[in-house]
Amino acid sequence: MVVDGVRPGRVERPDTPERLAEALQQAAAQGDAVVPVGGGRALGLGDPPERVDLALETTGLDRIIDLSQHDLTISVEAGATLEKVNGALAEVGQFLPIDPFNSPGHTIGGILAAALSGPLRLRYGSPRDFVIGLRVALPDGHLASSGGRVVKNVSGYDMGKLHQGALGSLGVIVAASFKTYPQPLADATVEATPADPWAEAARALALKQAPVALELTAEGRLLARFSGTAEGVARMTADLGWQPAPARVWEEHSRRGGEHWARLSVGPRRLPELVRQLPPGSRWWASPGIGTLHWAGPFEAGHLLRVRGDAERLGGSLVLMAAPAELKRQVGAWGAAPATLDVMRRLKQAFDPGRSLSPGRYPV
Repeated sequence: MVVDGVRPGRVERPDTPERLAEALQQAAAQGDAVVPVGGGRALGLGDPPERVDLALETTGLDRIIDLSQHDLTISVEAGATLEKVNGALAEVGQFLPIDPFNSPGHTIGGILAAALSGPLRLRYGSPRDFVIGLRVALPDGHLASSGGRVVKNVSGYDMGKLHQGALGSLGVIVAASFKTYPQPLADATVEATPADPWAEAARALALKQAPVALELTAEGRLLARFSGTAEGVARMTADLGWQPAPARVWEEHSRRGGEHWARLSVGPRRLPELVRQLPPGSRWWASPGIGTLHWAGPFEAGHLLRVRGDAERLGGSLVLMAAPAELKRQVGAWGAAPATLDVMRRLKQAFDPGRSLSPGRYPV
């Protein structure tokens, strides 16, 4: 295993949350730098680590803890893959609407730590919208819990959200509970390659029953997915008038990503303008209703900095999801420092004063 060109001094794979917390505490006490690793599908996100004394794998934690069909909830350990979790839910007619790119193989903990989402975010939101509980191992060896296994919890500070998107820099996610969704009665995907794909995408989004996912590729191909009742799905696909898409289209689409890949975010109305800033011949795919644009490399530093500047000028951002370590050292993985940087630094000091967790991955 190599993390941005840095080989870990050792690798550990605990098989219980308690053993993981103990390993983390021992590493922190020794001043070791720890990088948590799930399925490795999002390991390229973030700046290169300062060092990696210990790669702490979570894949030994892969149990389904609790599945409540009637309450529409599931609790799982962080090392379980998304495919395993949705396989268990399919047996009771439910699912988690999470479809990250660079699939398959993402673990639940990796998805949450990297704040990943996909086309289904258009309808269901990001995973943080239906996480109802989180359990996290902290550098002092404690296991902290936030939320629970029911949809309604006591209101207050939701500490669990701090760890979602933190890349394991504040603690290591060891388990999570989710609100689940019933599988739709009908599901259909249609496609088109219109002369004006942006206008056609806007027409699809304006339907009385909007698609649950809508994607546009650099080739001008539009994909629209509809879920719901058989009558409703048939009505919307007929109103749209596109052609049926192949059955495996979303599985193939989810494989996009890889070793050279950037995610740009901007308001949906500014997305066409942002696409026009990409170098000619670029490979990309976009979510018109969400405002995200994915750009596949390899990248040149000059082009990358120019496009990042354009994205930030439009009120957005460009994050390197995966790129060579040397390029990330040149241009940075994250772009302009956020207005919340001081808060992030104070949180880092509070949760990980010894800076043992993922040092260097974030600018804190």
